[in-house]
Amino acid sequence: MYRVVLFALFIASAVRAQAPAPVVVRGGWLFTATSDTVVRNRGVLVRGGVFQIVNGTIAPADTAGARVVQLDDESYILPGIFDVHAHYNMTLGPNGTRSDEYTINPLIFLANGVTSTFPAGEYDPEGMMEARKRIDSGRQIGPRIFNSGPYFGTARRGWNANATAEDIYRDVDEWAARGVRGFKAKGISPQHLKPLIERAHLHGLTVTGHLESGYRNSVNPKDAILMGIDRIEHFLGGDELDPTKPAYPSWIHADVKSKEVRDIIDLFVSHHVTFDPTITAPVYFGTLQEGFDYWIDERKFFTPEVQAWVKGLPPRKPNVLFDSLYWAFRRTTKAFYDAGGFIALGTDNPSRGEFLAGFSAHRELHALVLAGIPPAAALRIGTINGARALNAGDKLGSIEAGKFADLFVVRGNPLKDIKNTRNVRMVMKAGVVYDPAELLRMAEGKIGFTPAAEAR
Repeated sequence: MYRVVLFALFIASAVRAQAPAPVVVRGGWLFTATSDTVVRNRGVLVRGGVFQIVNGTIAPADTAGARVVQLDDESYILPGIFDVHAHYNMTLGPNGTRSDEYTINPLIFLANGVTSTFPAGEYDPEGMMEARKRIDSGRQIGPRIFNSGPYFGTARRGWNANATAEDIYRDVDEWAARGVRGFKAKGISPQHLKPLIERAHLHGLTVTGHLESGYRNSVNPKDAILMGIDRIEHFLGGDELDPTKPAYPSWIHADVKSKEVRDIIDLFVSHHVTFDPTITAPVYFGTLQEGFDYWIDERKFFTPEVQAWVKGLPPRKPNVLFDSLYWAFRRTTKAFYDAGGFIALGTDNPSRGEFLAGFSAHRELHALVLAGIPPAAALRIGTINGARALNAGDKLGSIEAGKFADLFVVRGNPLKDIKNTRNVRMVMKAGVVYDPAELLRMAEGKIGFTPAAEAR
Protein backbone atom coordinates (compact mmCIF):
# COMPACT_ATOMS: atom_id res chain seq x y z
CA MET A 1 0.00 0.00 0.00
CA TYR A 2 2.86 2.39 0.75
CA ARG A 3 6.62 2.40 1.07
CA VAL A 4 8.07 3.78 4.28
CA VAL A 5 11.21 3.34 6.34
CA LEU A 6 10.62 2.84 10.05
CA PHE A 7 12.48 5.65 11.80
CA ALA A 8 14.01 5.90 15.30
CA LEU A 9 12.42 2.88 16.97
CA PHE A 10 12.40 2.98 20.73
CA ILE A 11 14.65 0.39 22.41
CA ALA A 12 15.74 -0.04 26.01
CA SER A 13 19.04 1.73 25.36
CA ALA A 14 17.52 4.35 23.08
CA VAL A 15 19.68 7.33 22.24
CA ARG A 16 18.85 10.79 21.05
CA ALA A 17 17.19 10.57 17.63
CA GLN A 18 18.83 12.30 14.70
CA ALA A 19 17.06 15.12 12.91
CA PRO A 20 14.56 13.56 10.50
CA ALA A 21 15.23 13.64 6.78
CA PRO A 22 12.75 15.49 4.56
CA VAL A 23 9.65 13.45 3.75
CA VAL A 24 7.48 13.59 0.64
CA VAL A 25 4.03 11.98 0.78
CA ARG A 26 2.43 11.42 -2.60
CA GLY A 27 -0.94 10.00 -3.60
CA GLY A 28 -3.98 9.08 -1.60
CA TRP A 29 -6.50 11.55 -0.26
CA LEU A 30 -6.06 14.45 2.14
CA PHE A 31 -8.26 15.72 4.98
CA THR A 32 -6.63 18.85 6.38
CA ALA A 33 -9.25 19.69 9.07
CA THR A 34 -9.73 23.08 7.41
CA SER A 35 -12.81 21.98 5.46
CA ASP A 36 -15.49 19.27 5.37
CA THR A 37 -14.05 17.39 2.42
CA VAL A 38 -11.18 15.21 1.28
CA VAL A 39 -9.15 16.09 -1.79
CA ARG A 40 -6.70 14.14 -3.90
CA ASN A 41 -3.24 14.62 -2.49
CA ARG A 42 -0.90 16.11 -5.08
CA GLY A 43 1.95 16.08 -2.61
CA VAL A 44 2.97 16.95 0.94
CA LEU A 45 6.53 18.05 1.70
CA VAL A 46 7.83 17.93 5.26
CA ARG A 47 11.14 19.49 6.11
CA GLY A 48 12.57 20.11 9.57
CA GLY A 49 9.47 18.53 11.12
CA VAL A 50 7.21 21.18 9.55
CA PHE A 51 4.75 21.04 6.67
CA GLN A 52 6.40 23.04 3.88
CA ILE A 53 4.04 22.22 1.00
CA VAL A 54 0.51 20.85 1.43
CA ASN A 55 -1.33 19.49 -1.61
CA GLY A 56 0.94 21.37 -3.94
CA THR A 57 3.51 20.89 -6.65
CA ILE A 58 6.76 19.47 -5.35
CA ALA A 59 9.80 20.27 -7.48
CA PRO A 60 12.45 17.61 -8.15
CA ALA A 61 14.89 19.59 -6.06
CA ASP A 62 12.57 19.23 -3.06
CA THR A 63 12.76 15.44 -3.23
CA ALA A 64 16.55 15.28 -3.15
CA GLY A 65 17.54 13.24 -0.11
CA ALA A 66 13.93 12.91 0.98
CA ARG A 67 12.07 9.82 2.11
CA VAL A 68 9.28 9.31 -0.40
CA VAL A 69 6.04 7.68 0.74
CA GLN A 70 3.74 6.63 -2.08
CA LEU A 71 0.13 6.04 -1.08
CA ASP A 72 -2.54 4.19 -3.01
CA ASP A 73 -6.06 5.36 -3.77
CA GLU A 74 -7.52 3.77 -0.62
CA SER A 75 -5.24 5.79 1.67
CA TYR A 76 -6.43 8.88 3.56
CA ILE A 77 -4.14 11.35 5.30
CA LEU A 78 -5.52 12.91 8.50
CA PRO A 79 -4.08 15.33 11.07
CA GLY A 80 -2.79 13.66 14.23
CA ILE A 81 -5.45 13.12 16.88
CA PHE A 82 -5.37 15.45 19.89
CA ASP A 83 -6.74 13.79 23.05
CA VAL A 84 -7.45 16.40 25.75
CA HIS A 85 -8.40 13.77 28.35
CA ALA A 86 -5.70 11.18 27.72
CA HIS A 87 -5.20 9.27 30.93
CA TYR A 88 -1.91 7.47 31.22
CA ASN A 89 -2.97 6.12 34.60
CA MET A 90 -4.30 2.61 35.01
CA THR A 91 -5.68 0.37 37.72
CA LEU A 92 -4.07 -3.02 37.22
CA GLY A 93 -3.76 -5.98 39.54
CA PRO A 94 -5.23 -7.23 42.79
CA ASN A 95 -3.92 -4.36 44.91
CA GLY A 96 -6.07 -1.90 42.95
CA THR A 97 -3.42 0.83 42.90
CA ARG A 98 -3.98 3.48 40.24
CA SER A 99 -0.78 4.80 38.74
CA ASP A 100 0.57 6.40 35.57
CA GLU A 101 2.06 4.07 32.95
CA TYR A 102 4.32 6.19 30.76
CA THR A 103 6.75 3.60 29.43
CA ILE A 104 4.64 1.48 27.06
CA ASN A 105 1.39 3.44 26.89
CA PRO A 106 3.01 6.19 24.76
CA LEU A 107 3.64 3.59 22.05
CA ILE A 108 -0.05 2.65 22.07
CA PHE A 109 -1.16 6.26 21.73
CA LEU A 110 1.20 6.99 18.85
CA ALA A 111 0.41 3.75 17.01
CA ASN A 112 -3.23 4.89 16.91
CA GLY A 113 -2.42 8.25 15.35
CA VAL A 114 -2.78 10.10 18.66
CA THR A 115 0.12 12.51 18.31
CA SER A 116 -0.78 14.94 21.13
CA THR A 117 -2.08 14.20 24.62
CA PHE A 118 -3.19 16.20 27.65
CA PRO A 119 -3.34 13.74 30.58
CA ALA A 120 -6.02 15.75 32.45
CA GLY A 121 -4.60 15.00 35.87
CA GLU A 122 -1.51 13.00 36.78
CA TYR A 123 -1.01 10.70 39.75
CA ASP A 124 2.75 10.79 39.23
CA PRO A 125 3.41 14.25 37.82
CA GLU A 126 7.16 13.93 38.36
CA GLY A 127 7.30 10.72 36.35
CA MET A 128 5.02 12.11 33.66
CA MET A 129 7.22 15.16 33.28
CA GLU A 130 10.32 13.00 32.90
CA ALA A 131 8.51 10.90 30.28
CA ARG A 132 7.67 14.05 28.36
CA LYS A 133 11.32 15.13 28.48
CA ARG A 134 12.49 11.75 27.19
CA ILE A 135 10.00 11.91 24.33
CA ASP A 136 10.85 15.50 23.48
CA SER A 137 14.57 14.70 23.39
CA GLY A 138 14.13 11.61 21.21
CA ARG A 139 15.13 9.11 23.91
CA GLN A 140 11.64 7.55 23.92
CA ILE A 141 8.93 7.18 21.32
CA GLY A 142 5.55 8.65 22.10
CA PRO A 143 3.09 11.44 21.40
CA ARG A 144 3.48 15.01 22.49
CA ILE A 145 2.59 15.25 26.19
CA PHE A 146 1.06 18.52 27.34
CA ASN A 147 1.70 17.92 31.03
CA SER A 148 -1.23 18.68 33.33
CA GLY A 149 0.62 18.26 36.63
CA PRO A 150 -1.18 17.06 39.76
CA TYR A 151 -4.93 17.27 40.21
CA PHE A 152 -6.34 20.28 42.04
CA GLY A 153 -8.96 18.91 44.41
CA THR A 154 -9.65 15.73 46.31
CA ALA A 155 -8.51 13.58 43.36
CA ARG A 156 -4.94 14.50 44.37
CA ARG A 157 -3.46 12.20 46.96
CA GLY A 158 -2.69 14.27 50.03
CA TRP A 159 -4.83 17.22 48.90
CA ASN A 160 -5.02 19.97 51.51
CA ALA A 161 -8.70 20.77 51.92
CA ASN A 162 -7.74 23.79 54.04
CA ALA A 163 -5.43 25.36 51.46
CA THR A 164 -5.69 29.14 51.18
CA ALA A 165 -5.80 31.13 47.97
CA GLU A 166 -2.12 31.94 48.53
CA ASP A 167 -1.37 28.22 48.79
CA ILE A 168 -3.11 27.65 45.45
CA TYR A 169 -1.17 30.51 43.87
CA ARG A 170 2.16 29.04 45.04
CA ASP A 171 1.19 25.59 43.81
CA VAL A 172 0.24 26.91 40.39
CA ASP A 173 3.40 29.02 40.18
CA GLU A 174 5.58 26.01 40.95
CA TRP A 175 4.05 23.73 38.35
CA ALA A 176 3.87 26.46 35.73
CA ALA A 177 7.59 27.07 36.22
CA ARG A 178 8.21 23.35 35.76
CA GLY A 179 6.54 23.35 32.38
CA VAL A 180 2.95 22.11 32.72
CA ARG A 181 0.66 23.20 29.89
CA GLY A 182 -2.65 23.34 31.77
CA PHE A 183 -4.38 22.25 34.97
CA LYS A 184 -7.14 19.82 35.93
CA ALA A 185 -9.63 20.35 38.77
CA LYS A 186 -11.49 17.36 40.19
CA GLY A 187 -13.23 17.26 43.54
CA ILE A 188 -12.55 20.96 43.97
CA SER A 189 -14.42 23.52 46.06
CA PRO A 190 -15.39 27.02 44.90
CA GLN A 191 -12.84 28.67 47.18
CA HIS A 192 -10.06 26.69 45.49
CA LEU A 193 -11.25 26.76 41.89
CA LYS A 194 -11.39 30.54 41.67
CA PRO A 195 -7.73 31.14 42.60
CA LEU A 196 -6.66 28.19 40.43
CA ILE A 197 -8.27 29.79 37.38
CA GLU A 198 -6.93 33.25 38.21
CA ARG A 199 -3.35 32.09 38.65
CA ALA A 200 -3.35 29.70 35.70
CA HIS A 201 -4.49 32.52 33.43
CA LEU A 202 -1.70 34.73 34.78
CA HIS A 203 0.69 32.14 33.31
CA GLY A 204 -1.27 31.86 30.06
CA LEU A 205 -2.45 28.34 30.94
CA THR A 206 -5.89 26.76 30.76
CA VAL A 207 -7.99 25.01 33.39
CA THR A 208 -10.32 22.08 32.80
CA GLY A 209 -12.72 20.64 35.34
CA HIS A 210 -14.49 17.43 36.25
CA LEU A 211 -17.12 19.24 38.29
CA GLU A 212 -20.31 18.46 40.18
CA SER A 213 -23.79 19.78 40.96
CA GLY A 214 -22.87 22.16 43.78
CA TYR A 215 -23.70 19.42 46.28
CA ARG A 216 -21.57 19.47 49.45
CA ASN A 217 -19.47 22.50 48.53
CA SER A 218 -18.70 21.25 45.02
CA VAL A 219 -18.79 23.43 41.91
CA ASN A 220 -21.53 23.43 39.29
CA PRO A 221 -20.24 24.05 35.74
CA LYS A 222 -22.47 27.14 35.59
CA ASP A 223 -20.53 28.73 38.46
CA ALA A 224 -17.18 27.60 37.03
CA ILE A 225 -17.97 29.30 33.73
CA LEU A 226 -18.69 32.54 35.55
CA MET A 227 -15.31 32.15 37.30
CA GLY A 228 -13.61 31.96 33.90
CA ILE A 229 -12.87 28.25 33.47
CA ASP A 230 -11.67 27.24 29.99
CA ARG A 231 -12.98 23.71 29.56
CA ILE A 232 -15.53 21.44 31.24
CA GLU A 233 -15.69 17.67 31.09
CA HIS A 234 -18.50 15.08 30.95
CA PHE A 235 -21.69 17.10 31.47
CA LEU A 236 -22.93 20.63 30.93
CA GLY A 237 -24.49 21.17 34.35
CA GLY A 238 -26.40 24.32 35.16
CA ASP A 239 -29.86 24.43 36.70
CA GLU A 240 -30.73 21.05 35.20
CA LEU A 241 -28.79 19.58 38.13
CA ASP A 242 -30.26 19.19 41.61
CA PRO A 243 -27.79 20.85 44.02
CA THR A 244 -28.96 18.59 46.85
CA LYS A 245 -27.75 15.47 45.02
CA PRO A 246 -24.62 14.32 43.14
CA ALA A 247 -24.55 15.30 39.48
CA TYR A 248 -24.83 12.01 37.62
CA PRO A 249 -28.21 10.85 39.02
CA SER A 250 -29.69 14.15 37.84
CA TRP A 251 -27.90 14.36 34.51
CA ILE A 252 -29.20 11.02 33.24
CA HIS A 253 -32.62 12.73 33.00
CA ALA A 254 -31.31 15.80 31.14
CA ASP A 255 -33.91 17.07 28.67
CA VAL A 256 -32.25 18.79 25.72
CA LYS A 257 -35.46 20.73 25.05
CA SER A 258 -35.67 22.15 28.56
CA LYS A 259 -34.97 25.79 29.30
CA GLU A 260 -32.33 24.74 31.82
CA VAL A 261 -30.27 22.82 29.24
CA ARG A 262 -30.70 25.54 26.62
CA ASP A 263 -29.57 28.15 29.15
CA ILE A 264 -26.39 26.31 30.13
CA ILE A 265 -25.51 25.69 26.48
CA ASP A 266 -25.98 29.40 25.78
CA LEU A 267 -23.68 30.19 28.72
CA PHE A 268 -20.94 27.89 27.35
CA VAL A 269 -21.22 29.46 23.90
CA SER A 270 -21.32 33.07 25.05
CA HIS A 271 -18.29 32.55 27.32
CA HIS A 272 -16.34 30.52 24.72
CA VAL A 273 -15.93 27.52 27.02
CA THR A 274 -14.87 24.22 25.46
CA PHE A 275 -16.83 21.05 26.21
CA ASP A 276 -15.04 17.70 26.52
CA PRO A 277 -17.98 15.24 26.55
CA THR A 278 -16.10 11.91 26.94
CA ILE A 279 -19.17 10.13 25.56
CA THR A 280 -17.61 6.69 25.86
CA ALA A 281 -16.34 7.08 29.43
CA PRO A 282 -19.44 5.66 31.21
CA VAL A 283 -19.32 2.52 29.07
CA TYR A 284 -16.23 1.25 30.90
CA PHE A 285 -18.40 0.90 34.01
CA GLY A 286 -21.48 -0.66 32.47
CA THR A 287 -22.80 -2.46 29.42
CA LEU A 288 -20.57 -2.43 26.35
CA GLN A 289 -22.16 -0.35 23.60
CA GLU A 290 -21.79 -0.20 19.83
CA GLY A 291 -18.19 0.47 18.85
CA PHE A 292 -16.61 -1.35 21.77
CA ASP A 293 -15.48 -4.27 19.67
CA TYR A 294 -11.82 -5.24 19.40
CA TRP A 295 -10.39 -4.63 15.94
CA ILE A 296 -7.06 -5.42 17.65
CA ASP A 297 -7.26 -7.36 20.91
CA GLU A 298 -5.96 -4.73 23.34
CA ARG A 299 -5.67 -7.29 26.13
CA LYS A 300 -2.54 -8.73 24.52
CA PHE A 301 -0.57 -5.60 25.37
CA PHE A 302 -0.78 -6.39 29.09
CA THR A 303 1.53 -8.77 30.91
CA PRO A 304 0.36 -12.38 31.28
CA GLU A 305 -0.25 -11.64 34.95
CA VAL A 306 -2.63 -8.77 34.16
CA GLN A 307 -4.39 -10.85 31.54
CA ALA A 308 -4.92 -13.63 34.07
CA TRP A 309 -6.16 -11.14 36.66
CA VAL A 310 -8.70 -9.69 34.20
CA LYS A 311 -9.97 -13.16 33.30
CA GLY A 312 -10.55 -13.84 37.00
CA LEU A 313 -12.68 -10.75 37.56
CA PRO A 314 -16.47 -11.13 37.94
CA PRO A 315 -18.45 -10.87 34.68
CA ARG A 316 -19.38 -7.38 33.54
CA LYS A 317 -22.89 -6.44 34.67
CA PRO A 318 -25.31 -3.75 33.48
CA ASN A 319 -25.08 -0.54 35.49
CA VAL A 320 -28.28 1.50 35.36
CA LEU A 321 -26.55 4.77 36.23
CA PHE A 322 -23.66 4.55 33.79
CA ASP A 323 -25.68 2.94 31.01
CA SER A 324 -28.16 5.82 31.23
CA LEU A 325 -25.33 8.33 31.48
CA TYR A 326 -23.89 7.17 28.15
CA TRP A 327 -27.15 8.00 26.38
CA ALA A 328 -27.44 11.32 28.23
CA PHE A 329 -23.92 12.21 27.09
CA ARG A 330 -24.83 11.39 23.50
CA ARG A 331 -28.00 13.49 23.32
CA THR A 332 -26.59 16.49 25.23
CA THR A 333 -23.41 16.52 23.13
CA LYS A 334 -25.48 16.60 19.94
CA ALA A 335 -27.63 19.45 21.33
CA PHE A 336 -24.46 21.33 22.25
CA TYR A 337 -23.03 20.81 18.76
CA ASP A 338 -26.26 21.94 17.11
CA ALA A 339 -26.17 25.15 19.15
CA GLY A 340 -22.68 25.99 17.91
CA GLY A 341 -20.77 24.84 20.97
CA PHE A 342 -17.03 24.16 20.76
CA ILE A 343 -16.17 20.50 21.45
CA ALA A 344 -12.83 18.73 21.92
CA LEU A 345 -12.15 15.00 22.04
CA GLY A 346 -11.29 13.26 25.31
CA THR A 347 -11.17 9.54 25.99
CA ASP A 348 -11.04 9.48 29.82
CA ASN A 349 -10.07 5.80 29.86
CA PRO A 350 -7.92 4.88 32.89
CA SER A 351 -7.44 1.31 31.73
CA ARG A 352 -8.37 -1.70 33.85
CA GLY A 353 -6.79 -4.27 31.58
CA GLU A 354 -9.50 -4.41 28.91
CA PHE A 355 -9.27 -1.28 26.76
CA LEU A 356 -6.50 1.25 26.16
CA ALA A 357 -6.98 4.98 25.69
CA GLY A 358 -5.08 5.14 22.39
CA PHE A 359 -7.57 2.78 20.76
CA SER A 360 -10.46 4.48 22.53
CA ALA A 361 -9.75 7.72 20.69
CA HIS A 362 -11.31 5.94 17.70
CA ARG A 363 -14.24 4.78 19.84
CA GLU A 364 -14.83 8.37 20.89
CA LEU A 365 -14.81 9.54 17.25
CA HIS A 366 -17.34 6.81 16.48
CA ALA A 367 -19.52 7.84 19.44
CA LEU A 368 -19.56 11.45 18.24
CA VAL A 369 -20.88 10.27 14.88
CA LEU A 370 -23.39 7.92 16.52
CA ALA A 371 -24.63 10.96 18.44
CA GLY A 372 -25.46 12.60 15.12
CA ILE A 373 -22.37 14.74 14.47
CA PRO A 374 -21.10 14.58 10.86
CA PRO A 375 -17.84 12.65 10.38
CA ALA A 376 -15.92 15.69 9.14
CA ALA A 377 -16.95 17.66 12.22
CA ALA A 378 -16.03 14.72 14.45
CA LEU A 379 -12.55 14.66 12.88
CA ARG A 380 -12.12 18.37 13.53
CA ILE A 381 -13.24 17.82 17.12
CA GLY A 382 -10.52 15.18 17.43
CA THR A 383 -7.79 17.29 15.83
CA ILE A 384 -7.82 21.07 15.43
CA ASN A 385 -10.35 21.67 18.21
CA GLY A 386 -8.17 19.88 20.75
CA ALA A 387 -5.15 21.89 19.69
CA ARG A 388 -7.07 25.13 20.03
CA ALA A 389 -8.38 24.09 23.45
CA LEU A 390 -4.75 23.91 24.65
CA ASN A 391 -3.77 27.17 22.91
CA ALA A 392 -1.71 25.19 20.39
CA GLY A 393 -3.86 25.63 17.30
CA ASP A 394 -1.36 27.94 15.62
CA LYS A 395 1.11 25.06 15.25
CA LEU A 396 -0.86 21.82 15.62
CA GLY A 397 -4.19 20.20 14.79
CA SER A 398 -4.43 20.61 11.01
CA ILE A 399 -2.36 19.89 7.94
CA GLU A 400 -1.27 23.33 6.81
CA ALA A 401 2.00 24.80 5.62
CA GLY A 402 4.00 26.14 8.56
CA LYS A 403 2.52 23.77 11.15
CA PHE A 404 4.32 20.92 12.86
CA ALA A 405 4.09 17.79 10.74
CA ASP A 406 1.77 15.49 12.71
CA LEU A 407 -0.47 13.15 10.71
CA PHE A 408 -1.61 9.59 10.29
CA VAL A 409 -2.68 7.55 7.29
CA VAL A 410 -5.67 5.21 7.33
CA ARG A 411 -7.15 2.79 4.85
CA GLY A 412 -10.66 3.73 3.80
CA ASN A 413 -12.54 7.03 3.69
CA PRO A 414 -13.45 8.14 7.25
CA LEU A 415 -16.03 10.58 5.88
CA LYS A 416 -18.00 7.60 4.61
CA ASP A 417 -17.34 5.40 7.64
CA ILE A 418 -15.71 6.97 10.69
CA LYS A 419 -14.58 3.52 11.83
CA ASN A 420 -11.98 3.66 9.08
CA THR A 421 -9.84 5.79 11.41
CA ARG A 422 -9.09 2.49 13.16
CA ASN A 423 -7.20 1.23 10.11
CA VAL A 424 -3.96 3.08 10.88
CA ARG A 425 -1.21 2.36 8.35
CA MET A 426 1.34 5.09 9.03
CA VAL A 427 1.98 7.75 11.67
CA MET A 428 4.11 10.88 11.49
CA LYS A 429 5.01 13.10 14.42
CA ALA A 430 7.16 16.18 13.87
CA GLY A 431 8.22 14.77 10.53
CA VAL A 432 9.33 11.40 11.90
CA VAL A 433 7.62 8.42 10.25
CA TYR A 434 6.55 5.37 12.26
CA ASP A 435 5.10 2.00 11.37
CA PRO A 436 2.14 1.53 13.75
CA ALA A 437 2.25 -2.26 13.45
CA GLU A 438 5.85 -2.26 14.64
CA LEU A 439 5.06 0.08 17.53
CA LEU A 440 2.30 -2.27 18.66
CA ARG A 441 4.58 -5.30 18.38
CA MET A 442 7.02 -3.55 20.67
CA ALA A 443 4.28 -3.06 23.25
CA GLU A 444 2.85 -6.59 23.34
CA GLY A 445 2.79 -8.21 26.78
CA LYS A 446 4.53 -5.33 28.54
CA ILE A 447 1.89 -3.23 30.37
CA GLY A 448 1.25 -4.11 33.99
CA PHE A 449 2.50 -5.82 37.07
CA THR A 450 4.48 -9.00 37.58
CA PRO A 451 4.45 -11.11 40.76
CA ALA A 452 7.89 -9.75 41.71
CA ALA A 453 6.74 -6.17 41.31
CA GLU A 454 3.61 -6.80 43.37
CA ALA A 455 5.69 -8.24 46.18
CA ARG A 456 7.80 -5.11 46.56
